[in-house]
Amino acid sequence: MLANLSLTCRRRTHELDNFAWHKRKLKKTMTSIKVKFRPSSVVGHEGTIYYQIIHDRKVRQLNSEHKIFASEWDNARSMVTISRKSARKPRILEIREHIIRDMERLTKIRNQFDSNGLAYTVDDVADEFQRYNHDFSLFNFMESIIVKLRRNDKIRTSETYRSTLNSFKKFRNGRDIMLDRISPEMMEAYEAWLKGRGVAPNTISFYTRILRAVYNRAVDGDIINNRNPFRHVYTGIDKTVKRALPLNLIKKIKALDLSLTPPLDHARDMFLMSFYLRGMSFVDMAFLKKSDLKNGCVTYRRRKTGQQLIIQWTKEMQHIIDKYPENASDYLLPIIRKRGINERCAYRNSGYNINHNLKHIARMAGIGIPLTLYVARHSWASAAKSKGIPLSVISEGMGHDSETTTRIYLTSLDTSVVDRANSLILSAL
Repeated sequence: MLANLSLTCRRRTHELDNFAWHKRKLKKTMTSIKVKFRPSSVVGHEGTIYYQIIHDRKVRQLNSEHKIFASEWDNARSMVTISRKSARKPRILEIREHIIRDMERLTKIRNQFDSNGLAYTVDDVADEFQRYNHDFSLFNFMESIIVKLRRNDKIRTSETYRSTLNSFKKFRNGRDIMLDRISPEMMEAYEAWLKGRGVAPNTISFYTRILRAVYNRAVDGDIINNRNPFRHVYTGIDKTVKRALPLNLIKKIKALDLSLTPPLDHARDMFLMSFYLRGMSFVDMAFLKKSDLKNGCVTYRRRKTGQQLIIQWTKEMQHIIDKYPENASDYLLPIIRKRGINERCAYRNSGYNINHNLKHIARMAGIGIPLTLYVARHSWASAAKSKGIPLSVISEGMGHDSETTTRIYLTSLDTSVVDRANSLILSAL
């Protein structure tokens, strides 16, 4: 009995000693992170806020970008302070927010090092903080996503991300921002800035949806905590005003004599070719290859969705092709005409020139809406609907709310149905 009690006491003593050792070890290796202020050596000048990291009795200091006066520092609270009447109040409040985010970031880094159970140094914490500040700023993070998209041959998507990044850079006057500092107030300010520049609601939503996707990537990667900064801005899609022309105006465009102005003639031909090809998008037209035309049909995959489409080749389409010398490139239509050039640039420049020239054609034809290549797409859909093609096929003149609808009806549809409808439309011209 006494022997068992003695053994129990020895085990208990050993457990307490072991606990005490681990407690001392934890205390010894605990990483301390504090905000400090270093006054300027010059009287009346701003001093520097820095972060002090102590780990395993070693100290590392990280200077911040923030400068304040000694009167704006509360040493007891280790935080900036400001009087209500100070003209620098907005700036000090901004600095305070930055300090809070920096401390959260440093704490997150420390906790990650502690949780993996591996030994680390104070320099490891500092280096990770500096890497974080570089890699996980909005501009740098979006650049890395764009590189990945291009590497995966998602060129169009990468261009939309680039367009959004360029827009946000203009809003920020080129000043980068950390992902975890994106706030609801900032996104509301960006939305207001876009509205002030006359940007359409759907374009504003387009930009904010991409920024939200970037932000969510960072959240999913456990880089930042989700503060839902997009909750007060519009990220939906408004129904746009239909941009369809009736067949009588398509006929009027077709009948214009543009033989003395080749650029206008080319623009009109590409507009009509899009219409003839069942409203094919310009990017798909530009990258149609000669090899896609076989046995009286054009077979291609939509660049936007990957959906395969088959379109019957008609005499109207061939008439346009016959007007132009055969392409030196592998492409079918006179859009990308040379080899060994930047094809994406050639496609974009051609699209810009065509849409610019279509504005002149609209004035010549007395058309009151802005005429673009996209109008041809809507116009075919509207004409198809007027010829009795089911709504399930056309999906409200291709003004559907999602590509899912398009994929469903294109997958299940016998292409001969649409080809017959296309013949009806073209014969009416």
